[in-house]
Amino acid sequence: MRNSAKSILAATAVSALLAMSDQGAALAAHTEEHATIIEQGKEIAFDRRRGNCLACHAIPGGVSPGNIGPPLIVMNKRFPSKEKLREQIWDPGQANPDTMMPPFGRHMILTEDEINKVVEFVWTL
Repeated sequence: MRNSAKSILAATAVSALLAMSDQGAALAAHTEEHATIIEQGKEIAFDRRRGNCLACHAIPGGVSPGNIGPPLIVMNKRFPSKEKLREQIWDPGQANPDTMMPPFGRHMILTEDEINKVVEFVWTL
């Protein structure tokens, strides 16, 4: 192989490695950002003045949970998608008109952003 061909291959390999490095850094930043969103969702869910999910549900890591609603475990198995889980939190009366769960979105108890963060947290349970 000629020197110019080797140089081109080496430069291509270096470019590919740099691109992978940039993608890895972007993925790490995305993962860190997602972890922050999940933690914020947990804070909202556990906050007795906001989400107050612990008033009715047992949640891993929660203190003094209620037992009116089901325990929040294996949520990504119980709901076929995050969108279905979001609908449940936004207005649970759509799926069950007799529910005791408040419609956090419809009654503007939580903002859209707060609901999205709670969904991200609950989905991890």
